Amino acid sequence: MNAQFTDAIQQGYRFKGEQATLGCAILNGEAVADAPVHLPLKTMNRHGLIAGATGTGKTKTLQLISEILSDASVPVLLMDIKGDLSGIAAQGTMNDKIKERYGKMGLTWQPAAYPVELLTLSDEKGARLRATVTEFGPILLSKILGLNDTQSGLVALIFKYCDDHQLPLLDLKDFIKTLQYIGNEGKAEIEKEYGKISTTSTGTILRKVIELQQQGAEIFFGEPSFDVNDLIRISDDGRGIISILRVTDMQNRPKLFSTFMLQLLAELYATCPEEGDMDKPKLVMFIDEAHLLFQEATPALLQQMETVIKLIRSKGIGIFFCTQNPQDVPASILGQLGLKIQHALRAFTAADRKTIKQAAENFPETSFYQTDELLTQMGIGEALVTLLNEKGIPTPLVHTMLCSPKSRMDVPSEMEIDTIVSKSKLAGKYNRTINSESAYEILTAKLERAARQQQEEEEQEEAEKPSSRKTKKEESFFDNPIVKQAGRTAAAIITRSLLGALGLTSTRKSSKR
Repeated sequence: MNAQFTDAIQQGYRFKGEQATLGCAILNGEAVADAPVHLPLKTMNRHGLIAGATGTGKTKTLQLISEILSDASVPVLLMDIKGDLSGIAAQGTMNDKIKERYGKMGLTWQPAAYPVELLTLSDEKGARLRATVTEFGPILLSKILGLNDTQSGLVALIFKYCDDHQLPLLDLKDFIKTLQYIGNEGKAEIEKEYGKISTTSTGTILRKVIELQQQGAEIFFGEPSFDVNDLIRISDDGRGIISILRVTDMQNRPKLFSTFMLQLLAELYATCPEEGDMDKPKLVMFIDEAHLLFQEATPALLQQMETVIKLIRSKGIGIFFCTQNPQDVPASILGQLGLKIQHALRAFTAADRKTIKQAAENFPETSFYQTDELLTQMGIGEALVTLLNEKGIPTPLVHTMLCSPKSRMDVPSEMEIDTIVSKSKLAGKYNRTINSESAYEILTAKLERAARQQQEEEEQEEAEKPSSRKTKKEESFFDNPIVKQAGRTAAAIITRSLLGALGLTSTRKSSKR
């Protein structure tokens, strides 16, 4: 049985071209040193999933694969939600657990630090990532805002108007100002040239944009715009640079996170040339806590994401989702993933047991494991692994003891982060504010000119009135408006008094009769 198992693993995970050791197979609770599990670099652009319950080792697996790719001169982009992935910039430290693990696998462990670039979407330390509203375009912006066809058409009209009249849309302030202009002062002008505009639609779009602003999108939109080619860089020693996007404050702003990710994927797809089948990918992205990407995404947004993921692998780019529950990833996307690394799941409730059963059914059938039971029994740093071979066929499912990362598996200190940022080649390029003249300034100036012109015309009309050319006669005391008003008030009181007196006299006369 052991020989049959070893032969199956060796045959299934024997690849042509460049590959790296992910770990070794486990059988009956023991690591099988002569059954290594290899990771083929050629298929790393076919996307993947790293899933498992909290504390089972998902983040360390993500870190391990990033190191493997960097060593193979493949640039990596990591989404660091918890802050601990930044430790990849520092060497790891040998301990008893690592020594025991590598002894079982018959491998040697060598500490290493990796070339890192820190990036940020907010006020975190690192090179700032921005994009202009124009780069998003009307279709993507409409999908992010969750607009209907009528509202999307109005957004397209705004972009067309701005293009025709040289009004750059750089940030949300520009978009809001243009939206307000076409719904108010410029409505007649716009409708004459482009057709009727719905006031209801402009109000709805404005509320949607304000909602996006409240999640911090104002920081993301603007200049200088980030060049995605800066993600595809090799260090001086020939290793792929690992760009770490620090998004520790994104968990309460999922819409901003999904907005950024979709724009980044769309920009990469539009910018990178077709590559076909490569010996190794040109860039691999890891999205930690992937449920944040999908939990508030609209159906249109999910459809756009699915389309981009289908097509982007031909550009030599791989995308890996890291999440607790494989069901966090929509089925339409889950079906496209080639590499699946499933850490342990916990069965505390009926819903948990249902999730475990579904996860087991998504793996290739195996004669060596009872998959649903094994999913609840695996230890930390163990996982079920399957991937696609060169022919696109899933490899045998294998219970794997994974290697440990060579870099630090912990959060770096503030001083270490400051040191990384100070050496950054991108921070100086992107951490400066550019306030170019754009739609907001141009439309504001246009409205101010119109207001001044109207005021001047009114003053001119007033000056041309005949009465204004005559010398006004001196006003008497009784011409004063206040005196006039007082007089009218007094007259009313006297009138009411007289009428009251007359009424009273009339009543008395009647009574005497």
